[in-house]
Amino acid sequence: MEIPIETPIKKTKRLTSVVWNHFERVRKADICYAVCVHCKKKLSGSSNSGTTHLRNHLLRCLKRSNYDVTQILAAKRKRKDTTLAVVSYEEGQRKEETISPLTTFKFDQEVKKEEVYAMPISLGSARFDQERSRLDLARMIMLHGYPLSMVDHVGFKIFVKNLQPQFEVLTNSAVELDCMTIYAKEKQKVYEAIHNLRGRISLSADVWDSSENARYLCLTAFYIDEDWKHQKKLLNFITLDPSHTDDILSEVVIKSLTDWAIDRKLFSMTFDHCTGYDEMIFRIKDWLSQNRPLLKGGELFDVRCAVQLLKSIVSDAMEALRDVTHKVRESIRHVKSSQVTQGKFNEIAQQAAISGERPLNLDCGQQWNSTYWMLEAALDYRGAFCLLEEHDPTYTIALSETEWDHASVICGYLKLFVEVINDFTTNKYSTANIYFSDICDIHIQLIDWCKNPDDFLSDIALKMKEKFDKYWSKCSLTLAIAVVLDPRFKMKLVEYYYNRIYDSDASNQIKEISDAIRELSNEYSMGSPLLDPDTAGASGSVASTIIGTRDRLKGFDKFLHETTQNHNITSDLDKYLGEPVFPRNYDFSVLNWWKVHTPRYPILSMMARDILAVPGSTLGPELAFSNRGRVLDLHRSTLNPHAREALICGQDWLRMESEETNAPHIYTAVPLSVESK
Repeated sequence: MEIPIETPIKKTKRLTSVVWNHFERVRKADICYAVCVHCKKKLSGSSNSGTTHLRNHLLRCLKRSNYDVTQILAAKRKRKDTTLAVVSYEEGQRKEETISPLTTFKFDQEVKKEEVYAMPISLGSARFDQERSRLDLARMIMLHGYPLSMVDHVGFKIFVKNLQPQFEVLTNSAVELDCMTIYAKEKQKVYEAIHNLRGRISLSADVWDSSENARYLCLTAFYIDEDWKHQKKLLNFITLDPSHTDDILSEVVIKSLTDWAIDRKLFSMTFDHCTGYDEMIFRIKDWLSQNRPLLKGGELFDVRCAVQLLKSIVSDAMEALRDVTHKVRESIRHVKSSQVTQGKFNEIAQQAAISGERPLNLDCGQQWNSTYWMLEAALDYRGAFCLLEEHDPTYTIALSETEWDHASVICGYLKLFVEVINDFTTNKYSTANIYFSDICDIHIQLIDWCKNPDDFLSDIALKMKEKFDKYWSKCSLTLAIAVVLDPRFKMKLVEYYYNRIYDSDASNQIKEISDAIRELSNEYSMGSPLLDPDTAGASGSVASTIIGTRDRLKGFDKFLHETTQNHNITSDLDKYLGEPVFPRNYDFSVLNWWKVHTPRYPILSMMARDILAVPGSTLGPELAFSNRGRVLDLHRSTLNPHAREALICGQDWLRMESEETNAPHIYTAVPLSVESK
């Protein structure tokens, strides 16, 4: 058998498209092929096939990486000028660099697209950059929370090889080193941002666990920047030794404060539990006071997480109602056990005129709000369940009237907690003024619930109030001062709620808040940037030149303040409180209000900046309704401590950077935690 030989076709007809400058037309038997001169790939060369598929191949041909195809792309998109945008993460931002070929071409409207292929093609400055690409890879892994081991995955290697054959895929350890390099650069940016801040910062301290029984301490800074925007920066993710006690934990925190040099800027710390940490907090406050007295004698320093308080209270209520909840769960399971039972139950519900707007569904064991929804729906069908007991002899787990009553009352408790938690977790960064009214509502309700004549319900309420009172004793002053600095409320909301909470003792409690905010205002007056170089930062040019003189004249500053404050000079606080409250509306922003009114209240605005930045809660919606705590995912928990901290902190900083620069891309980050008991 004679094997046909591939031979070039004699061009009996002129090939007019310039795409044929990059293809050779050959014939094999009776079939025509177009062979790419760069990669030798065969495509259809029949005259009936046209040249569009050849042009598309030419644009994708990886073997032509030494050619600049921007002119082809530009002509295809009918652009007048041609540039090539190269995306880079260099210097911590996504920048666009205009890469121009050696010769810049202008395209007139009359020029045919095919003529572009005949133009000189030049590499210009668009050569492949291995160093930049490897940093881009490391930055991608940090930003999205991908495991470092992804660079060892076969699928990833194949993808990269096909995308850019020149890229040298790195080892796991090499990518880790690149991540550490990026972390160091980003950490310096955060350090400079904090130290250029005029005001103070507040910290949150959260304890994490892992599936391997390791524990971690996460420290996060909250502050309001010079543009009156609420900022959050994760500072440390520290691996704790199992033997760490409160005194050791305090040393860990103090070391972090020293490393970041923020001990003289610290306003408060928010802890994730309402009990414990007392010894640690005492040691930290004592150490801080040696360098600089804490504002208001440290009364505002210790803040506890409001959402964690509510979760703890809900846990008590759920535990008390466990047997009732079990019966409700089994009752729903019985109704759904067969179509016959479901049909019978639906008939009974219709006879009892039960609309059943909410479907009967079982709860999810990991989300306590799903148990609340299950109970709420079951209560709607209370009458139907009672009738089902009479018509279905196999239904043996019916609830008594008392049990239904208990479930109804406790659902009322849970409804309030769900609503309040939603208020607290709706906004990504909640200012401290939002907490006071909801916490006061809970306080009033707990007082009322404790008066319930039913011993079962009153015992639950008393247990909840005991936890609440511990939180209230630590946080009520901070929350009250924060709401006074909301121009929609000022002292009026404190007066409104305290009269309902304290009854005959309300006037004394209101006076304590008034005196405290005046004392704090006086401290800010004496320690303003005009008087205090430590908080002046980069805002005052004089501060950087005559610090020594100011240190010698601090006594004079105090004397001047004391001798002039009573000479008919109206303080910022007096002006602020003496003016009418601002009308309440839905689109009000307390930070924007203070930004606009800073010139009118220069001292009080400094105090507002620090107070409003205090985190009243450290839990987001993903954990607020969970029955579990913070647990680090497996691939991060197996890293060494330095790499773990670099990847977790780096991810937080890169996320914030993307948001601040309004980066056009959308990313879905792998969550830090997985739920576990």
